[in-house]
Amino acid sequence: MINYNNKYFRPVSNTENGETSAETIFKYQQTGNILTSAYAGGRIIYGHLIGLADENGQIEMRYHQVNDKGELMTGICNSRPEQLANGKIRLYETWKWTSGDQSEGKSIIEEIDFSKIDRAEIS
Repeated sequence: MINYNNKYFRPVSNTENGETSAETIFKYQQTGNILTSAYAGGRIIYGHLIGLADENGQIEMRYHQVNDKGELMTGICNSRPEQLANGKIRLYETWKWTSGDQSEGKSIIEEIDFSKIDRAEIS
């Protein structure tokens, strides 16, 4: 199983109907196969996700977030991991809003080195 604990991720692509962007930073925590993450940045004032990882590192999750319009948005997401040559993790995500227009989208997020994050981005 892939260990996501204490790893930071940032989106590298998202479909137009998504709200995360390169300014959004996720901090993943993992206990057993249970994942959680707090995230913020860009259009996201604050968000949280909870999910289950399987033996291959694939994640089934639910998320909720407050955007810069003050709206509470919710959705579901499935993520498929890829281990990159540099040892970092890339997640290919397929998601669907369960609020708002209930549209679907795809995004890719990649693990980033915490030491290279501007601390102002995560405060």
